[in-house]
Parts: sequence; structure tokens; C-alpha cells
Amino acid sequence: MEKSAVKRITESFAAQSMMTTLGAELSEITAGLVRITAPILPGSRQQQGFGHAGLTFAIGDSAAGYAALTMLPLDQEVVTAEIKINLLAPARGDLLIATGRVIKPGKRLSVVTAEVHAEEDGKQTLIAVLQGTMVPVPC
Repeated sequence: MEKSAVKRITESFAAQSMMTTLGAELSEITAGLVRITAPILPGSRQQQGFGHAGLTFAIGDSAAGYAALTMLPLDQEVVTAEIKINLLAPARGDLLIATGRVIKPGKRLSVVTAEVHAEEDGKQTLIAVLQGTMVPVPC
């Protein structure tokens, strides 16, 4: 993958104040795949002490969207047209890891998926899967 494409994604991610608020970080960028990690901070927990589904959704959506962006020309961005989530288990632990992948790239629509794992004591548990559609837009 070209350095300019990685730079574009890194700069775009840094401009997302929501990701900054959540403490999220990019941990991997390759063609068709982006990984984002986020700590389960006290401010992003739900009433039972687990990571909130909103945190899970936010980093899953971003990972999937940036995965789509890796497949597009530098003069385009993406926006989410639709995305669904299946919550499979509570977000127990200290860290969430979202891995976004492109299922089918396209000029008008890109079909994407993301898996979100919670990490506790070095063990990862799949807690959510997302699937959606990203739409390319001009910069």
C-alpha cells in the first residue's frame, strides 16, 4: 500500500474528535483491512460495567469505513450508507479491537464487515460483528 494512502487515513483518523474522545488508535492499515483499538475507559462503560455498545459500534464502523477507503483513489472519501451490528457477548476487559475488512470494493458502493473483540487478561473474545455499505464521496 502506498505511503500517501496510509498518510491520508492516519490524518483523517486523527481529525475524528470522537475517536480521540474514546482513546481509539489505529493499529494496522493494509489494503482492504484496518484495525482500531480502544481502551474501555470509565466514561465508555454501561451500567453493568461492560464496554458500551456505542463504543463497540463506533470503532467497528470506523474500522470498516477506513478499510473501504484503502481501496479508493486519493481524491475520494467514504461515508457510511448503512451498517448493522450483531452484539454477541458483553465487552468485558480493558481493550476493544475492531478489524474492518472489505468484502466487495466498488466505484459506487463498497460492502464491508468488521469484527470487534474484547481483550481481557490477554484473551480475546469476539463480541460483535458488523456489516454495511460505504459510499465513496469526493474530498
